[in-house]
Amino acid sequence: MKISQLKLAEWFLRIALSAGFLSASADRFGLWPENRSVWGNWKNFIAYTQSLMPFIPEKLIPFFAISATVLEIGLGVFLLTTFKTNLVAKTSCALLLLFALAMTISVSLKAALDYSVFTSAAAAFALSIIVKKKVS
Repeated sequence: MKISQLKLAEWFLRIALSAGFLSASADRFGLWPENRSVWGNWKNFIAYTQSLMPFIPEKLIPFFAISATVLEIGLGVFLLTTFKTNLVAKTSCALLLLFALAMTISVSLKAALDYSVFTSAAAAFALSIIVKKKVS
């Protein structure tokens, strides 16, 4: 594979993953129009988080919602830089696999597949391989 193709694939993965993280985070804060929104506000996102983790005590749900949001915003921003991309990509993969696991357990495997969470996790993993290959 030519270097330019590898670089194109790397940046396509970076931008796609970043856009997914940042778009979902923006939705939680009501930054998308209501007719385009999944949650539309923080309260609805907290309820969704609770639905994915019914085994977690309710008082801990805000911690998990905040943690996920901070991670998604941070990862979304770092994916658009070249700062520790291998670590950022692997962390993105792990977070997405946790989302997929929570969705599979609490909703269904079909939900995780329909939302392409496994695909996104695979994309993050592929990014970590591409970047590591370029370094070595």
